[in-house]
Amino acid sequence: MGTPLVLLDVDGVLNPFERPHRGFRRFRCAPNGVMFKLWLYSAHGEWLLDLVDSTGSELAWASYWCDRANQWIGPQVGLPELPYVPIPQFPGVEEGNTLGAWKARHVATWVEGRPFVWFEDEPDVTECIAAEDGVGDHLLVRIDPMVGLTEEHIRLAADWLKAL
Repeated sequence: MGTPLVLLDVDGVLNPFERPHRGFRRFRCAPNGVMFKLWLYSAHGEWLLDLVDSTGSELAWASYWCDRANQWIGPQVGLPELPYVPIPQFPGVEEGNTLGAWKARHVATWVEGRPFVWFEDEPDVTECIAAEDGVGDHLLVRIDPMVGLTEEHIRLAADWLKAL
């Protein structure tokens, strides 16, 4: 079965699309020379580290940020350098190719049948990951991209991981 994974998206999960509640701070970064304005909450790192410590799981990025998340996102929320799912840039909508399907395909390959929780905001990713061959036990925790990750999401993941 392997050690369970906790997969973490950035935009819409750690970086909500609307101005979030107090406690979030505004950051600017320029990966690849493109300026981004991010809302990040330092407590997210603590919540996620507590989650993996209490469940014996491993944390990894599952975001288009790939390794850039280790430079621009992780330090702002208190996360160490993490492994990441190599998700190439989305090629665009083609027949049967949605953003959720594209990400799910790369996640399914990378997890290699290990159980995982995935914090994700893409609306079609639940069906997409379930349709991938070889995907083991998993829980997709759907995040409202206007709100971002909450303590309730962490509790759902913890309960599921502890029940494995």
